[in-house]
Amino acid sequence: MKLLRMLGIALVAVAAVGVAGAQTWQPVTALPGSFGAAGAMALLTDGRVLVHDESGNSGTWGNWWTLTPDINGNYSTGTWTQVATMPSNYGPLYFGSAVLPDGRYIVEGGEYNFGNGEWTNLGAIYDPVANTWTSVTPPSGWSNIGDSPSVILFNGTYMQSSCCDEPPAAALLNASTLTWTSTGSGKFDIYDEEGLTLLPGGNVLDVDAYVSGYQSNGKNWETYNAGTGAWTSQGNTPEQYWDSAADCGGEGSASYELGPAVLMPTGNVFQTGANSCGAGHNGVYTVSTNSWTEAPDFPGTFDVADGPAALETNGKVLVFASPGIYNTGGQMFEWNGSTLTEAPNPPNGPGDSSYYGHFLMLPTGQIMFTDFSNDVELFNSAGSPYTGWNATLLLSNLVFTHGTTVKLNGFNFNGASQNNAYGDDFQDATNYPIVRFTNTATGHVFYGKTHGHSAMAVGFHGPAYTYVDIPSDIETGATKLQVIVNGIASQDYAIGIN
Repeated sequence: MKLLRMLGIALVAVAAVGVAGAQTWQPVTALPGSFGAAGAMALLTDGRVLVHDESGNSGTWGNWWTLTPDINGNYSTGTWTQVATMPSNYGPLYFGSAVLPDGRYIVEGGEYNFGNGEWTNLGAIYDPVANTWTSVTPPSGWSNIGDSPSVILFNGTYMQSSCCDEPPAAALLNASTLTWTSTGSGKFDIYDEEGLTLLPGGNVLDVDAYVSGYQSNGKNWETYNAGTGAWTSQGNTPEQYWDSAADCGGEGSASYELGPAVLMPTGNVFQTGANSCGAGHNGVYTVSTNSWTEAPDFPGTFDVADGPAALETNGKVLVFASPGIYNTGGQMFEWNGSTLTEAPNPPNGPGDSSYYGHFLMLPTGQIMFTDFSNDVELFNSAGSPYTGWNATLLLSNLVFTHGTTVKLNGFNFNGASQNNAYGDDFQDATNYPIVRFTNTATGHVFYGKTHGHSAMAVGFHGPAYTYVDIPSDIETGATKLQVIVNGIASQDYAIGIN
């Protein structure tokens, strides 16, 4: 449980820092005065970034803003716009979330509601076209959702778990009717503080934080089969990755926090850990062999007791750690598949704890970072993009009309990975196609809203399709079209817009 009082988020002053090599941090246009502090975020399928105001100021818990890139496609000089406020009874913090295949954004539960520790079972869906929120009734019999994890399955179905209901509870959402169907039989323990990682082939990986009755098993891990709707325990991980007072042989309560897990293009999952009495343990899960190996610990007392990680376009994993549980002194690290090294910090990094941080991969290949402050930063990676996952198109028509909807067919529309992860709550996967248009004459950039993706799998080459709405305000004439997934862009396809 992250403590709300630690979110007494005094805005952190921005100070200059040095950076190494070609890796740099770049500030985003300053937040408007009425936007207190940026927290959870999501990449809408029209290229805008949706960001939650998590300043803790009275009356702002239901407020959301969008960042729209400028006419040249730059997010650093984009425009902030406040969008519709959530239903009047719902102002969550630390919640499940996802961008649905139809382009809407769902928020479920919350460890807090309007600053009160409720482990609420409320939910709402945002429609970015209508600019409205619609309340979602919780699954029947659920008393809690809280900060429990969620995931979009390979077939596009949203799966939400309950943090604390016994027996362990999860349900699948029918996005058309906003009704739920129970799933997840055989779960070893409750879902609280755990993370759900979508794997190639459609299974879901879960490293357990503790079992029913809150008694530590230590190292159990399990997988969910979307075909059967059942969990299967798979044995023990090499190390315990969640925090517990028992790690130190001591008495008393534990935080039960866990670090994020990120699937890499290699087919390995990098799982980070938390540890209250020393460095966080890390591990690598190999999907093809269904097996684990140890990875280097974080140095010193660094760990990730909730916090973000993201797959960079160079194939490495960027992760934000801090010393001990909930302490400040944050530091960026980079995992290249064999070694863990320090990466340049954003301005506020040294004053942050890992759980302050949120990562989001943008269509530009930059990683956006928020930390409950008024400073939003973009990370520019070094190195060439990883290969084999660029989307390709099968175009039967080379002239599109503005204001219409077009079906695009091709391959690699869902990428190698969900790309972004957190310890438990706050999911912002980007394994769906984004379509960018660049006018050849002016260089001006436009994004079309995608929806109706044929799949939401990872590690899936296709064939696949999506639908894209050609913007009504797009400039006509010769245009370059790109499909982008997880910041990896396709080649330019020459089309015409009329």
